Order: sequence, then C-alpha cells, then structure tokens
Amino acid sequence: MRLSVSRRDSFFDQALEASTMNRLILLLRFSSISVSYLVAILFVLVAAVGDRVSVPLANGQDVVTGGRPNIVLIAADDLGVFDLGCYGRVDHRTPNLDAIASSGVQFTSAYCGLPICSASRASLMTSKWPARLHLTTYLPGRPDAASQKLLQARIEPGLVASEQTLAEVLQRSGYATGIFGKWHLGSGESSARGQGFDVVVEPAGNGEPGTTGGKNERLITDKAIEFIKSVSGKPFFCYIPHHSPHVALKESEERIASNAKAWNPLYAATIESLDESIGALMKGLKEAGQSENTILIFTSDNGGLHVPEIHPLPVTHNGPYRAGKGYLYEGGLRVPLIIYSPKKYQPAKVSEPVSLLDILPTVLEEVGIEVGRSVGPVDGQSLVPILSDKWTKSDAVPDRTFYWHLPHYTNQGSRPAGAVRRGNWKLVEDYETGGLELYDLREDIGETTDVAGSNPAIVRELSGALSQWRDSVAAQMCLPNPAFDEQLHRSLYIDQDPSKLNGSISTTERIGEQWKSWRDGMNRVVSGRATILKNTKDAIRLVASESKTHGTRIRYEPETYKNVVGYWTEVADWVEWEFDSSIDGTFEVQVHCGCGTGNGGSDVDVTVETDGSDPQTLPWKVRTTGHFQNIVIEPVGRVQIRKGKVRVTVKPKKKSAAAVCDIRQIVLIPIPLAE
Repeated sequence: MRLSVSRRDSFFDQALEASTMNRLILLLRFSSISVSYLVAILFVLVAAVGDRVSVPLANGQDVVTGGRPNIVLIAADDLGVFDLGCYGRVDHRTPNLDAIASSGVQFTSAYCGLPICSASRASLMTSKWPARLHLTTYLPGRPDAASQKLLQARIEPGLVASEQTLAEVLQRSGYATGIFGKWHLGSGESSARGQGFDVVVEPAGNGEPGTTGGKNERLITDKAIEFIKSVSGKPFFCYIPHHSPHVALKESEERIASNAKAWNPLYAATIESLDESIGALMKGLKEAGQSENTILIFTSDNGGLHVPEIHPLPVTHNGPYRAGKGYLYEGGLRVPLIIYSPKKYQPAKVSEPVSLLDILPTVLEEVGIEVGRSVGPVDGQSLVPILSDKWTKSDAVPDRTFYWHLPHYTNQGSRPAGAVRRGNWKLVEDYETGGLELYDLREDIGETTDVAGSNPAIVRELSGALSQWRDSVAAQMCLPNPAFDEQLHRSLYIDQDPSKLNGSISTTERIGEQWKSWRDGMNRVVSGRATILKNTKDAIRLVASESKTHGTRIRYEPETYKNVVGYWTEVADWVEWEFDSSIDGTFEVQVHCGCGTGNGGSDVDVTVETDGSDPQTLPWKVRTTGHFQNIVIEPVGRVQIRKGKVRVTVKPKKKSAAAVCDIRQIVLIPIPLAE
C-alpha cells in the first residue's frame, strides 16, 4: 500500500487562498542564511532551558523563534466523519473547520479506538487499546438485560490511575495543562486533575443557546481562551473535549430556522454553533500571539449517532459509511481528524489509515519527548513522518493492522463484536454467533457486500490475527446470559437490524416513525436496571513501589516508563506485599503485568496468606504481551481474605525464557456475596 497525500483540488482552493500570502511572508522573513543560523542557535539554547523566546511585533503578535510548540486538542462528542463540509457534507455550515482543514493536514481514514465515548477517550489520552485498559464502553455502560444472548464484560470504573496520559507527560516536562469540557474517564485518582491537568473546567453537558451555547460550547471556548491568555513563560497543552453534538440538543429557534433545509435542522444548528466556537478559539489564539507556535488537532470520539435516541428523530447519518456510533462498521469507527500548524505543516489530504491512538506519540515527538523513555511502549505510532513535508506520495509504508474489541451491547443497538483492518481488508466478528464478515473497503466502503465466502484464506489470516491480538492484551470476553429471552432478542436485534439503517436515502420523519417501537423496546428492557462495574474503587492495591523483593536480580524499577517490579531473570527470586485488611470477604486477584516477546509461559504461584488461615495459592501462567512494559490486566483467580495481617507472595515455579515478567501492581477486588 502507498500513502496517498495530495494537494487540494478545486474543492479546497478558496480556503487555501487566504493562507498563501501568510506562508509567502513567513518564507521571505526567514529566508536569509544569517537569520536562519541565528534561529537554529536560539532553538538549541531554548530547548535546553525549556522556555520560549518571542519577538513582539507592532501588531501584537509574537513570532516564536525557538522552544516547544503549544498543543490544542479539540475533541467533539459524537461528531460523525460525514458531518463537516470538508468531509463532504453539503447541508451543514462549517466554514471555520473547513478553512482549518484546507490549510492543515486532513486525514480521511482516521479511526477511533472504539466507537463509543469513554473507551475512545481513554485510548486518545494514553495511546493504549481500550481492550488493554479494560475500559471498552462508555461509563458506566448499558445494563445487562434479558434481550442479550451474552453478559457484557465488566469494565473499570475509570481510567486505571497508573496509566500515563498525554497531559501527565507534558505536565512533567514543563507544560501548563488545562482541560475544558467533558473528561468522562472517572473520578478521584482517575479524574482529570489526578491525570495531569493543572486547570480543570468541566461544565455541564447542556447550556443556554443565547449565552453559554446549547451544549456549553461558548462557555467551554471562553474558558479555554482565558487559560491560553493566562499562560506565560512556558508552553501549554489545552484539551477541549466538547459536549457537542451529543444528544440531547437545544438551539435557538432562529438558528434552527436558518438551517431549515438541512437533513436535521436542529443538528445542523448545533454543528454550526460548534463551528463558530472553533472560529472564536482561533481568534483567541491569534490575540494571545500563539497562533504561529501552536499545533491544533481537531477530531471526534466516535462516529455520528445514526439511530433515534433521546430525540424522536435521528440527528444525523454517516453518508456512504455503514451504521454509526456504537458499531464496528466504518460509520462508527471513522472520525474527522485535522492537524493544523501553518508554520510546521504544508496543506495535504491523507488517505492512509491512522488512529487516534497515534495522537500521543505524534505530540510527544513534536515537542521533543522520547515516547519509550517517558511512557514506555504504546499501541499507536507517530504521524510525524506523514505530517512532514518531506513525505511524498512515492514513499511506501507497510500495511498497519488496526484492532477493535467491543464486548458490549450499546444503546444504539449494536451487539458484542470484534474487528480488524489490514490494508483494504476488514473483518468483523460477531461474538454472539461466531460469524465472520469480510469487506474489501477499496471496492465497498459502505460494507454492503460480505465476501468472506470467496476469500477463505484472508478470513483465516485476519480472524487468527484478531484472536492472537485479543490474547496479547488480555481482552475480557462475554459470558452466556442465563436469563436470555430469545423473543426479546429477535425483536430488537434481528427483525430490525440497526446497522443497516441508511439515513442518507431516507428522511428523519420516516426513520422516526419506522424505528419508534424499536427505540421504545431498547429503553424498556434496561429500565430500572443497574450497571455492574468492576469494584476497583473499594479494591486493595499493592503497587510495585511498595513491594519487598527477594533474590539476586529482581528489583523495583522506578523510571516513569517502567514503575514495575522487574529484572526478574532468576527463577529463585520472588516478591511480596503485606497489608492489614479491615474486612472479611471474597476477592478477585488481578495482576497488572507485562512480558516480552518470546518470554511468555513461565509458571508462577500467587499465594495469599491471612493470619490464622491456610495459604491460598493461585497458579498463573504468564502470557506474552509483546514487551515487559506492555502492561495488561490479568485475572488469576479468587481468594478468601479475613480481617488482620495479609501477605501476598509471587513466586515462579518455572521460568520459560530470559525473564519471568514485570508487575506494576496487584489489585484485590471485593466480590459481592451474591456472586
């Protein structure tokens, strides 16, 4: 496969004209040898002290001659890849985002980590697969119901606190960090403040159209601009995860009327207001003198909502792409992605598939931080080679493989599934039936024709890769539902298949009428039911830094990219923790661990001893995760714990290769009596 990077065609010409003169001025300003040499010297000196050096101009703007760039990351909520004019939508007015796309690098095949809120946001912040994080749906998730053939995987109640976010790494390196909008990754240690943000502003999801904005988009933008203008003497990371255009929606009658010709006027009005807030942000950056030294990234957490939800009518459709939010088809997984920095990047349109997991390594490389020596291994890869103006259409790149694991039912009608894309081939696995679908995205972007039957070798290759990947990240799987009601299941998932609802060939009114009973049924089966999460808020955490190691080589490794008990090369070495338990009960033991390629297979005993009770030993075979700091969450069994002194030991019985594993923490999760 080859990278497709093209200059803009006539569709983009008008937006480009405005930036041409600015680019020419910059070229002339820095074209002389002496000035360029001075700039290079200043850059080296400034990089050493971490400060920015600016030369104020008469117009109040600053030309940054050295130092690290600011980062502005904007994430819309449920904005589909087909919701912006620059991505082909003709009934939505988005002039500000269209202009940014025309002057920046626009990716047409960008994928989210999973097509649903919290899971996608977690992967954006960490560059880790949601399956690795055991955070694979929105928080708190849809409750289990009799309509489900399978019970859903239990997710973490928030982002695991030991995971490092983009904000934490930038904060540690001297950046001012602020979040303005929707975090949705947990509270306490998992909160935005606990995960690296100095300034945290989290307005409610709904506001007033005339003042703060229907989704508080104006308020969020105003607070972000205040932050940007307040920072001095250091670069900043400004994260703006908007609530817009997530339902429920509210806009002024005047704005709705002005969008009367749109497929859904209310939604079009919401998109227009969001776009205006982006324009206000760009103006604020210019007023602060930071527009030239800022990398701006715009994206969305997942695809557009294509079925009726909250509102009686559907709010959008995803054009040529199948399904939407909650689904592993292209309409759910593809998102807009625009990266803009006129000083750094030439305008381009990139069709090579990329992922939101790529944002963290891209940003860190651009600001001069080595990923491997700051956060350790990640699941994304840097886009800097693609963003570089040295990257040409003739440069060949290897086919990447993208994976998704969704062990959940969603409010949008999707069922548990997995998917993998390699090259133009995409395979979707139905976890209820084990059925496999194969699509050739080059010929069938709408995923209308399953070609699995005529391509058995490709099906075997991709299904095998998906299975191996799930094992490598210790993905949680669904279990059979003992309360399964086949008739309910048929009425909600079989008789009407929401994945095949194509709003681009219908009207909101017709869809609302045809899908009303389905929506009522989807809501009814979970009414009054509660979601069950992992009870890690009440868990006992045994972290690597508080362990006691025994042996000749094993040790605690404190580096930020490690933070593990490691260097476990001797089978006689072992590690222990001691703590006082204040409760009696059953606990599930989960080990957060990693093991390098070729080193898996060691046999290890995890033993729990409580004063006055016999030791309980759980045998555990270490799995390969691809790297010793590729941490996964490994359940190893359940034990009974009584009040008093408790001792946990981890001792290898057999070492299969060079080293046993690395352990970041052991978590003991209390299990309710009913289970």
